[in-house]
Amino acid sequence: MTDKRNDLLYGTLDFLVLRTVRLEPLHGYGIRQRLFQVTQGALDINGGSLFPALYRLERRGLLAAKWRNTETGRRAKFYSLTAAGRKRLKEETETWARASDVIARVVAAT
Repeated sequence: MTDKRNDLLYGTLDFLVLRTVRLEPLHGYGIRQRLFQVTQGALDINGGSLFPALYRLERRGLLAAKWRNTETGRRAKFYSLTAAGRKRLKEETETWARASDVIARVVAAT
């Protein structure tokens, strides 16, 4: 996260990870690729930021991890949301929606 385009991630990476794995289990590299793709290259998360976040979310019970083979045959941990993770994601999504609305009003007023 040394790129200035990634400054937004400070304190938000956990939310972005939860949001990314909500549809299907993904391994770390898959999560990184998905975020890069969805943001059209604006976010290029490095492993030094992503993997500690994955371990933290797993320790907190928000993600479950299972070892599986990737599409290339390599073994990797695939992460998926737990029930607690789905609940937390719902709460965080609502918080972000409120915050985005407030910020949009301030930007529009200036």
